[in-house]
Amino acid sequence: MKCRVSYLLRFYLLTMLLFMAAKWVFMFAYHGEYAFTMRDVSEVTLHGLSLDLSTALYFLILPFLLAIISFWVSIAKWVYYAYYVLIAVAFALAFVADTSLYAFWEFKLDASCLQYLESPTEAMASVTTGYLAVRVVLFLVLTFLLSFLYIKVCTPRLSPLTSHLLPLTFYLLLIPLIVIGIRGGLGESTTNIGQVYYSQNQFLNHSAVNPVFSFLSSLGKSGDYIVDYHFYTDDECQRLTEGIFSTVSEDPDSLLNTTRPNVVIILMESCGGQFTEIGGHPEITPRLNQLSREGIYFTECYANAWRTDRGTVSALSGYPAFPLTSVMKIPEKSRKLPSIASSLAAEGYTTSFFHGGDINFTNMRSYLLSTGYQRLTWKADYSLHDQTTAQWGVRDDLMFASLLHDIANDRSPHWMKTLLTLSSHEPWDVPDKVLDDEVYNSFHYLDRCIGDFIDSLRQLPVWQNLLVVMLPDHGLRYKGIGETTRLYNHIPMIWVGGAVCSPRRIEQVCNQSDLAATLLGQLHIDHSHYPFSRDVLSRNYRRQLAYHSFNNGVALFDSTGFAAFDLDANRIIAHEGPNAQEQLQLARAILQLTAKDLKNTGNPHKKQ
Repeated sequence: MKCRVSYLLRFYLLTMLLFMAAKWVFMFAYHGEYAFTMRDVSEVTLHGLSLDLSTALYFLILPFLLAIISFWVSIAKWVYYAYYVLIAVAFALAFVADTSLYAFWEFKLDASCLQYLESPTEAMASVTTGYLAVRVVLFLVLTFLLSFLYIKVCTPRLSPLTSHLLPLTFYLLLIPLIVIGIRGGLGESTTNIGQVYYSQNQFLNHSAVNPVFSFLSSLGKSGDYIVDYHFYTDDECQRLTEGIFSTVSEDPDSLLNTTRPNVVIILMESCGGQFTEIGGHPEITPRLNQLSREGIYFTECYANAWRTDRGTVSALSGYPAFPLTSVMKIPEKSRKLPSIASSLAAEGYTTSFFHGGDINFTNMRSYLLSTGYQRLTWKADYSLHDQTTAQWGVRDDLMFASLLHDIANDRSPHWMKTLLTLSSHEPWDVPDKVLDDEVYNSFHYLDRCIGDFIDSLRQLPVWQNLLVVMLPDHGLRYKGIGETTRLYNHIPMIWVGGAVCSPRRIEQVCNQSDLAATLLGQLHIDHSHYPFSRDVLSRNYRRQLAYHSFNNGVALFDSTGFAAFDLDANRIIAHEGPNAQEQLQLARAILQLTAKDLKNTGNPHKKQ
């Protein structure tokens, strides 16, 4: 029996050591971007220990069962070897993926990465071939080393026993202890990511999280999974959100000189306010800054979301984003959403959508066609040469030229066209080289493309009856700007064109999801079927606030300041202002209300 106990202990301790070593490698891989001390390394290891202990027990289950079976029969060595290689592959993949992806996502490995397996070309577009090659080599080397360690340290020599009663009783008594260890104790709260959070520094919290556990625990909560949130009773939730959302415009302030302009919506990839005058960088986007003074500038607009699939739905359908759920990836939900395109199509507009990338990525085609877009132009519609002008597909200057040509030749009485840009995205491969910082340079290129496009539009007759709306799909994590900062969510929304009466600054706090109701309000078109989009120019828009969700977290900004809440840790992780508790109470109520609406399978955009 001692041999079996020794075998299980060796396996368990080696697994624990590997989990701790993965934390150390993860931290030192980012030592140049995040400041920490050796004391921080010790504290991360200590606070992450409970999650490591629990996770290691999951992988001990099979060795535990093999130890019991070996009471009666001998287990061939290849059985142990096969298991060791299997977990070596799993651990190596988790460790390499987690350490590599954190630079892009700034959250721990979870099941959301699986969506990229559906479109591997899109996933690889953000990185170079050399980057991928290094990761593949690291994965293979680490798999070999881990397999070698397990085989060398843990392969047992177990012979069948002549007496089974005592050892079997001992092992059966261990089962409840293993279950309790996996569960994380006897209390109501089970093992979860939040239990290892201990610092106001999110990098340290994330470093303490076991990436294997993070991935496994999120498998049932990927982007196409609808999560229920129950923070309050229905009556409490209704009371907290009373007066926030209105589906009626009351005598809205008029910004346009026509109620039937032709409309162009430009969704600017990742172009958060940190790259404009908002973030103190006027040199990056001089043309956008200029257009903000020539047109209508919504100075306090904030993104709802943190990814393109979420931000696109928020902007075009007026539907808030969710921490763990991508509405675009759920066709039975997204096809029932309203959208600016469907509302204008009902008024006789022809509608079209332009994107230089893969229109099938994250189920975008289904969403667009289901919500009123009659014609889609995407990467496959261009020459092979044009398709390879950027890693993601057709670069922005070519897409703007294509859109301009389409506008010049459109003879429809009224039309609405949308362009989702793509060049301001990793790996920042743009043809211009103006700024030394490659990220800043990509946004400068996008800015030039927009400026040239607007200049060309001014020369066309359609300009006199045209409204061009520009806003980002989301912000970008860069140089310390992330979800725990207000600037990350702060985005420019600018309206220009001959349909604009005069330059204006709109200072109401709003979300990108308010575009639908605000635009339709200007056109005197009913928007009662947009339950969470607010006409910010309406007299009944009084509770001014902006709501944002990120990976299992929510944030809220209003006149009193900004606060962000981590749903894993169940606590405030950042705040500016004195009313953080009230703000987060409201943010959770909005999350509960919108999630309940989404859960309505019959009609997800019908208010309940």
